[in-house]
Amino acid sequence: MPELPEVEVVRTGLEPCLIGRRILTVTCHRPSLRYPLPDMGSLSGCRIVAVGRRSKYLLIEVSDGRVLVWHLGMTGQFHVLGSEVSAGKHEHVRIDLDDGTSLRYRDARRFGYAGLLAADQLAEHPWFAALGPEPLGDAFNGAYLAELCRGRKAPIKTVIMDAHVVVGVGNIYAAESLFRAGIHPGRAAGRIAGARLDLLASSIRDVLREAISAGGSTISDFVRADGRPGYFAHAFQVYGRKGQPCLVCGEGIRRIQQSGRSSFYCIRCQH
Repeated sequence: MPELPEVEVVRTGLEPCLIGRRILTVTCHRPSLRYPLPDMGSLSGCRIVAVGRRSKYLLIEVSDGRVLVWHLGMTGQFHVLGSEVSAGKHEHVRIDLDDGTSLRYRDARRFGYAGLLAADQLAEHPWFAALGPEPLGDAFNGAYLAELCRGRKAPIKTVIMDAHVVVGVGNIYAAESLFRAGIHPGRAAGRIAGARLDLLASSIRDVLREAISAGGSTISDFVRADGRPGYFAHAFQVYGRKGQPCLVCGEGIRRIQQSGRSSFYCIRCQH
């Protein structure tokens, strides 16, 4: 599933193509994806004024004060193509723009979903109301983590993947961040000293920034808006490397199951 870096890469790819463009028509080839689609025809005539992101949601703000909110699910992809290009496989939504291009949404498994919300009520909507801070923002740091981890017996990997604590730290990026911070994924969150949580917060930010710079991580379906894959997978130090030597100490990378997800770690470097 696309995580924060992948969604941010899609956002930055779409932004220069969409800002200032007026929506001519919207065509939905099916009435629903994961949930019923909103009345997207009402976007006709609106101008796109901003392309943002909150957690793993894309936010396309239009001139009448509404925001088209989109979650990519597992296999959702956006592409900007010429209006003359015919619909591709698994294409479900087409938004024609006034410069002769069109924004296409494709989703093989149809787990993505969308909503049309008032911009001034976005933070109160159930999709957003309980979300934690953005990991790349000023509100996320070691002191914040220490406060949230105090007294908690849950494994630290579970805590940092909790969107109520901090958004966007998916399984891949949690594993890579914990490795850089030298923290075992199964260690109880409340038993980690403040200095190590400072390092973990910095590691999370560094890993996410590097992933964004590399275009995200393509494991199966993710591609950027221009169709290219993301290359951060080439920089994985532990994720998906069970049995391979640690790039720091040479010890074999191990894998355990945590909450139904695979966790990869080095038994020597992480404790």
